[in-house]
Amino acid sequence: MSTGAFANPIVSDDVTGVIESSVRFEGILTYSGTVHIHGTVIGKVQTPDILVVGATGRVRGEIEAGVVVIYGEVEGQVRAHTRVEIHKPAVFRGEMATPSLLVEEGVVFEGSNTMVTEALKP
Repeated sequence: MSTGAFANPIVSDDVTGVIESSVRFEGILTYSGTVHIHGTVIGKVQTPDILVVGATGRVRGEIEAGVVVIYGEVEGQVRAHTRVEIHKPAVFRGEMATPSLLVEEGVVFEGSNTMVTEALKP
C-alpha cells in the first residue's frame, strides 16, 4: 500500500482486525493495533493506533485515531492524533482535525479541516 509523501509507512503487515465488505457494524468500535474496514460502520471508532477504510468501506459517525487512511467513504467527524491520508477513490464529507493531512488528486473532499500545530493528545 502506498504511503504517499510520508517517509514512514503507516500500514504494516500486522493487521489486528478486518471488517469485511458483507459486514455492517453499528455502535462503538474500540481497539488497539490496525483495523481495516471494507464493510459499513455506523457510530464511533476509537483507537490510539491505525484505522484504514478500504475502497469498499464506509464509516458514518465519529473517528478518533492515531492515524486514519481513507480509500472508501467517510461521513462525519475525524480527529487524528498524528495524520490523515485520503487516497482516491475516497469520498470525505464532514469535519476533520489533524496535525498532518495528505489528500490525493481525484479525492472528493466536502467539508472542513483544522490543521493543528502539534500532535493531538488522546
